[in-house]
Amino acid sequence: QNVAKTLEEEQRAPPTPQEIKQKIEKYNAKVTNCLLMKLNDDGTYTGFIKVHLKLRRPVTVPAGIRPQSIYDALREVNLADMTDKRTSFYLPLDAIKQLHISSTTTVSEVIQGLLKKFMVVDNPQKFALFKEMRKDGQVLLQKLPLTEYPLYLRLLAGPNTDVLSFVLKENETGEVEWDAFSIPELQNFLMILDKEEKDKIQQVQRKYEKFKQRLQQTLKEAGGKPG
Repeated sequence: QNVAKTLEEEQRAPPTPQEIKQKIEKYNAKVTNCLLMKLNDDGTYTGFIKVHLKLRRPVTVPAGIRPQSIYDALREVNLADMTDKRTSFYLPLDAIKQLHISSTTTVSEVIQGLLKKFMVVDNPQKFALFKEMRKDGQVLLQKLPLTEYPLYLRLLAGPNTDVLSFVLKENETGEVEWDAFSIPELQNFLMILDKEEKDKIQQVQRKYEKFKQRLQQTLKEAGGKPG
């Protein structure tokens, strides 16, 4: 809570160009890798943020589309537009994506950029960016407004991700708003749940089949022994 209060107090008064320059110099002095912030002539600055993806529900992506190449990215080719076929799958839990952004990049643009990199075609409104802060063994997770500037928060907190990190999660508003999903998405969810259920049943069956075999073997070995 103290960390959050400090950051909010600093945000209330817009920093002067000289203050920004000093903060960037102080930030870069603490960087232990090459991910420095760079001040531009127009007063804006660029840098890197890391976003942890902690999505519990499957996402919708184009079916049968290869991953985007550097050549595609340079040409700004949107592979998702090349097919109307869709499929759903779970992104790896706790995957981390590094983004190079500007001080003018908003939370909304960060979310859209992440979805584009993973070719996720779900509505960006289904997702939210959170800041996670640690202080004295406590963890505070706070949802960021869409107009917030993540790079400025990174600058204020310093490069240590143990102090502040960014997390992409579902935009929880209480109960799941199933009306926001299309019919194909809901059908894909059912298919995934059905497959997970069958896999879980098979795991339990294999577990008890092995237990049964070991028990029968033990009884067989003890059959000719007294007592």
